[in-house]
Amino acid sequence: MINKATLDRAVTEGILDARQREALVALAGRELSEASPDPSADLSVDEQMRLVGGGNDIFVTVGIVLLFSGALFALQAVMSPGSMWLAASMAAASWVVAEIVTRQKRMRLSSTLLALIFCGAILSLLVEFIVARFDLPETVNAFSLFALRAEALPIGLTIGGGLIAAASVYFVRFKVPVLAAVTAIAATGLAFLATVLVYHDRIVSGAAAAPASDQLADVLSSALVMPLVCGLIIFAVAVLLDLRDRDRQTVWSDCAFWLHVVSAPLLVHPLFILATGQEVLSGRIEPGVTASVLLALMMALFVLVALAIDRRSLLAPTLAYFGSVGIYYLINGAANTTGIPPFALILIAIGAVVILFGAGWQRIRRLIIRPLLPTSMLDRLPR
Repeated sequence: MINKATLDRAVTEGILDARQREALVALAGRELSEASPDPSADLSVDEQMRLVGGGNDIFVTVGIVLLFSGALFALQAVMSPGSMWLAASMAAASWVVAEIVTRQKRMRLSSTLLALIFCGAILSLLVEFIVARFDLPETVNAFSLFALRAEALPIGLTIGGGLIAAASVYFVRFKVPVLAAVTAIAATGLAFLATVLVYHDRIVSGAAAAPASDQLADVLSSALVMPLVCGLIIFAVAVLLDLRDRDRQTVWSDCAFWLHVVSAPLLVHPLFILATGQEVLSGRIEPGVTASVLLALMMALFVLVALAIDRRSLLAPTLAYFGSVGIYYLINGAANTTGIPPFALILIAIGAVVILFGAGWQRIRRLIIRPLLPTSMLDRLPR
């Protein structure tokens, strides 16, 4: 990419005249506005994750926090806390402010906060509608939840489907990438609800036996298949968006980032439990040699995938689990002999790995990925 300083120097040296320079700048501006939601972005700036737009963006974000905090307290003084009008007013206010902050000024962090405020207000509005529409029990327990079987699907579709619809409308208008994560989380919740209802109906019909107390852990372990499948689907969508924008210049690349943030824990947590044999209820882990090998292979795979698609977000939950369990067992013996607390050694080890990958990410990526993958695949991956 040729930046504006280079164009100015070209005019000074007589390579271009002023009219040609302005024509090139106008052409670049038109192409950028078509590809990216931020027409003010400089072509020379690396924006693989456009979250903060600068000091003014942070300043406006603080103002939004103060504005909506004050508005919430003020509305609660004149409306009942559970009023649907209160939630609707907050949603409408966030939309109005977004017309200036997001639609006109394209402030990134402020736009993300406004989108989350809008989704939170819509979710509150939907919950209040459910409370008013359905006869919900005053106390929630296992028996009261079973009594809601007839209303469970309409309630889930109203909350999950309504949130997805509202986020979609907001995205069409303002192109805020964080809404991709909101949509993915809502869709995952609907999938989990559908799984629970199917399992409930199988128990009621006699097709499946109700689990005993000592079988509950096995049932919960089997339930990990659903978040794993949802994580794979979300991850696949994120990779497709990354492949669509290899240069990371459009809003779809930012949407892919948020989808990777959502998919990472959905993938790592079930695979971690399956690899280590962790008990879901107690959290106790007694990994043997096989479990340790599976854990190491799993983390190596995640590192390779993260390097291949150039996404550090996959490594965050992986390092968290590795630090909490894998490193603990590796260095626990050293801690016992030196007297250093294991937690301190864990922090040192994770910090060193994070700094290593953060400082030399691209170099590590070139050294590992290029020899492993064929050129045909490298040409499709992010640059």
